[in-house]
Amino acid sequence: MTTRNPTGLLSKDASAPQRGELTWGETLFKLAFGAIQLPWLLRSLYGGKLEEKDRLLDRIGLPRDALPHLGSWKADTYLLHRIVDVIEQTRPAQVVELGSGASSLVMAQALSRNGGGQLISYDQHQPFSEEMGRWLAEHGLSADFRHAPLTRRDPAWPGLWYALDDVPARIDLMVIDGPPWTVHPYVRGTAECLFTRLSPGAVVMLDDAARPGERVVARRWRRNWPDMTFVLETAGSKGLLMGRTPGKDKFV
Repeated sequence: MTTRNPTGLLSKDASAPQRGELTWGETLFKLAFGAIQLPWLLRSLYGGKLEEKDRLLDRIGLPRDALPHLGSWKADTYLLHRIVDVIEQTRPAQVVELGSGASSLVMAQALSRNGGGQLISYDQHQPFSEEMGRWLAEHGLSADFRHAPLTRRDPAWPGLWYALDDVPARIDLMVIDGPPWTVHPYVRGTAECLFTRLSPGAVVMLDDAARPGERVVARRWRRNWPDMTFVLETAGSKGLLMGRTPGKDKFV
């Protein structure tokens, strides 16, 4: 979850009742692992060069002030450009996003220019989901923003996971930028519970993939899903794991 406004050093955490559902072991592990991840967390505060942001907005036909603030936990320009690459080349009909924010605006605009697929974006903060809808409407765009509180658990992964409703049976593109690492460094691994819904040739994009926690996630995904192809891209400031199901000869 990120907004169009400046954000602080720490990402916005889940509500107090949700934090209370973490076990003591998970809490202690999170604190210890946070110290290990500190160099990567600091890199996450960088959003990319201004000229790259302007090039992105020009590329998809949005005004230069459409993304006034990047960095500080927001998607960096590398991720946003790669999202546009995938949409332009694959023209997905159904997109699922975990963790709404700047990427939602970029995806909605890119979809409107490349086949008009549907974007469903889940986030744990309900007021923010409502704000996202208003933000997109200012640019004549829309997406299906849904509140997904962190109340579920998966026995295969630690931490709290989204309570997802009405997930599409077929997903062509999945962008994973949540929950925040403060829930648990490995929690985004739970996204694999949706991999059986991926269509042939579908693309999965995991943000912050250079962090130690997400590297553990990537190793387990490669083991659990041997038919999928996973490639770590390090050209951006935070790292991006690109996954793809069988069905296409070449990676995007």
